[in-house]
Amino acid sequence: MCGYESDCTETREAHSSSWKIWEKRRYVVAAMAFCGFFNVYILRVNLSIALVAMTQNRSVSSENGTVVNLGPEFDWSSELQGYILSSFFYGYISTQFIGGIFASRIGGKTLFGLGVIVTAVLTIITPWLTEVNVYLLIAVRVIEGVFEGVTYPCIHTVWSKWAPPLERARLATFAFSGCFVGTVVAMPSCAYLAEFLGWRSVFYICGASGVVWYIGWVFLVSGAPEDDPRISDEELAYIQESINSTSMQSNSTQVPWKEIFTSMPVWAITVSHFAENWGFYTLLTQLPKYLKDAYNYDLGKSGFLSALPYLVMSILIQFSGQLADWLLEKRLLTTTQVRKVFNCVGFLSQTVFMLIAAFWSNRIASVLCLTLAVGLGSLAWPGFSVNHLDLAPQYASILMGISNTFATIPGIVSPTLTGYIVYTPTTDQWETVFFIAAGIYLFGAVFYGTFASGNLQPWAAKAPEDGRLNKNEVEMVQKKPVSNGRADE
Repeated sequence: MCGYESDCTETREAHSSSWKIWEKRRYVVAAMAFCGFFNVYILRVNLSIALVAMTQNRSVSSENGTVVNLGPEFDWSSELQGYILSSFFYGYISTQFIGGIFASRIGGKTLFGLGVIVTAVLTIITPWLTEVNVYLLIAVRVIEGVFEGVTYPCIHTVWSKWAPPLERARLATFAFSGCFVGTVVAMPSCAYLAEFLGWRSVFYICGASGVVWYIGWVFLVSGAPEDDPRISDEELAYIQESINSTSMQSNSTQVPWKEIFTSMPVWAITVSHFAENWGFYTLLTQLPKYLKDAYNYDLGKSGFLSALPYLVMSILIQFSGQLADWLLEKRLLTTTQVRKVFNCVGFLSQTVFMLIAAFWSNRIASVLCLTLAVGLGSLAWPGFSVNHLDLAPQYASILMGISNTFATIPGIVSPTLTGYIVYTPTTDQWETVFFIAAGIYLFGAVFYGTFASGNLQPWAAKAPEDGRLNKNEVEMVQKKPVSNGRADE
């Protein structure tokens, strides 16, 4: 077993000598998870684009050249549109915690696939339901949120079995980057689909993509390395040894709920996750509307510009994940230091550019600042998003369920709050939206920088007899090399 970093690194380097990365099954899992999150987000984002087309004024030219204004196909108020956009998150928040518990017991692969396929099928029937009644649209979005809510918690169950500690940031952030790539593709694509083929095509095509992905997920991915018939003996041994040597797996079925909910490092992740999602969801749902209201961009151009922040994020997150793991491999920083540095630098950068966007009312400058405000959030993802695996690998899905429950609140509150703030709309009203996001980013940076940790927590290392550690065992866990092969000071 590679109990220390030097041993783990040597094993990893020996195993990584092959250049045929597609033969390494953990990379296949990461690629399919990337595609899964890609579909998760095109299924989530499509409505924010389609809604603009569904509610904009329509006009036709008569034979004599007279332009006849038909009005919007769906004459919904700004407040009702806010409720429509936030309805997804009412369902999404309900299964975060439950999804984490189920994933820890039945495995993440099945649950992840189920979340995507049900959402995809419901998306395909969305146009028909919308034409019947707006409240059916709201209802189906709530149900989609219920099923998609399990995706984030259960993927950490997959990583707890597939991701070696020195590769956690790069594998997890690569998979999560599918969210941002999906957003990049969905925003302009859905805008042009809505413009040239009608808004209904947005739902049909996005739903079909999710169905195709699910077929590949079922046949190409196994829930654990030992269940994969295509994995090599070398890779299987490497994954199992590296994971077992850096975490003390629990033989007890009793989850230490009290210790989890009183752990400040857990709350640091939760607060950070909330802060990141507030700005992310605000712009994800409102940026197309902002560009149209403030600068009168047409649907196609606003869809393209709305995708720019997520294009920057999808590119930078690849480098940030690689850099985070490189710093750990070279022993330049401890796990705690890596998590805090990346998280806080990302949040502070977002705070600055969100404030600049609020003060600088220029169409080019606003797009640039909002692009950087969202894009630089990629620096935070090698921080809070993989931190659950550092604290307690065997409870990582539960911790993700807890943090993402709170992180879903912005998806509910932000679009609704924006709908009430931006009712005219005016530039001053949009500035208020940006000020709120900047303040939440700043609070998240301070809280995480104060309370976060990269150490394996004592309550996550249970003894089989009574589920508790004695004094000597606690000291051993604190001194034992974890995640990056050494204890954090």
